[in-house]
Amino acid sequence: MEETSGYKDYVAGLLAGVATVITGHPFDTVKVKLQKHNTVAHGMQYKNGLHCTARIVKIEGEGLPNTKPQPQVIIPAAAYGGAIISFVLCPSELLKCRMQVQGTDSLVPKSSRYSGPLDCALKTMKREGVTGIFRGGLTTLLRETIGNAVFFSVYEYVRYYMHLQLKAASSDHNYLNDVGIGIVSGGLGGVAFWSAVLPLDVAKTIIQTASDKSSTKNPFQILKSIYGRSGLRGCYTGLGPTIARAFPANAAAIVTWELAAKLLGVRRE
Repeated sequence: MEETSGYKDYVAGLLAGVATVITGHPFDTVKVKLQKHNTVAHGMQYKNGLHCTARIVKIEGEGLPNTKPQPQVIIPAAAYGGAIISFVLCPSELLKCRMQVQGTDSLVPKSSRYSGPLDCALKTMKREGVTGIFRGGLTTLLRETIGNAVFFSVYEYVRYYMHLQLKAASSDHNYLNDVGIGIVSGGLGGVAFWSAVLPLDVAKTIIQTASDKSSTKNPFQILKSIYGRSGLRGCYTGLGPTIARAFPANAAAIVTWELAAKLLGVRRE
């Protein structure tokens, strides 16, 4: 009981620390700038903290100029981000997939079913070792690097051209425009992501839910087998619900991010 309590105390303290940093960081930025600039003979001298804050919001909050998206920057940056997040997604998605396939119409015997995610993780590690929870890691890595490169390329280009069209049609700018652009650019980005990598996701599901731990982990070998049996349609199994989810989910994510960024003073136009 003491170990459980200690773990909970640690998590509570961690969350409190994160909240403290998020809340206090803007004030700390002002403090550091005041300390740096107001103690030297040359350079900008701030009258007080409010003057410093106003300067930061006015100058640094303007963001980058509205230039055309640069694929040579977007693609590697997005792919790298996808590669990093794949290491977190792989074990969590393995647990998710194994829990999902034991539900309705499951072929998994009741005696072999998991009682919850923790039970699934423990049994997987006991049976397959610690590396077992990273089963399908290569496929997840490929899906996330390719998918994120596609997503952010589509998102940035759609956003850029929609802003151009709106500016040409009217000089007025409001949050309603941002919401509309976020919905379309985020939604299309999500659709593009899954259209590009759904076959890899199909292979990942098969790899992660295989009952035989010695079965192949090569996604291309699995897709070749599926294509031989069911053609291209088999490689895109689950396309309907995936696309139905992709547009609203990614649209909501982008709209939330864009509006939050603006409320915090980050202007990207």
